[in-house]
Amino acid sequence: MDETGLKFSEDHVWVLEMGPTVRIGVSDYGQEQMGEILSAALCEVGKFLEPGDTFSELESQKTVIELPSPVTGTVRAVNEGIRDDPSVINVDPYGKGWIVEVEIEEPEELERLMSGEEYETFVEE
Repeated sequence: MDETGLKFSEDHVWVLEMGPTVRIGVSDYGQEQMGEILSAALCEVGKFLEPGDTFSELESQKTVIELPSPVTGTVRAVNEGIRDDPSVINVDPYGKGWIVEVEIEEPEELERLMSGEEYETFVEE
């Protein structure tokens, strides 16, 4: 999967709109900066998130980062596959490496996120 149709936050988090829910993960740039991801802590299904709330904590040899939610809503699914094999985030960040699915409450929040092109410009600066 490529970046087409994805929205991005300044925290290197991507969002894919899927009707009333969104799928969220870490961008290719974000995972590259971290290096090999060794573990992924996921929030609970049913957790209510507001923008800035942590939905996942990723650990690599270099660092631990908390990923802040770009949207308001309730976590409906977490990617159990990355608990067992977090390196899939490095290999396929926009596909199998997704992290959570959130039922969004305020769809207009998505309009504040960057397009793929805007994000590429952002990371180059």
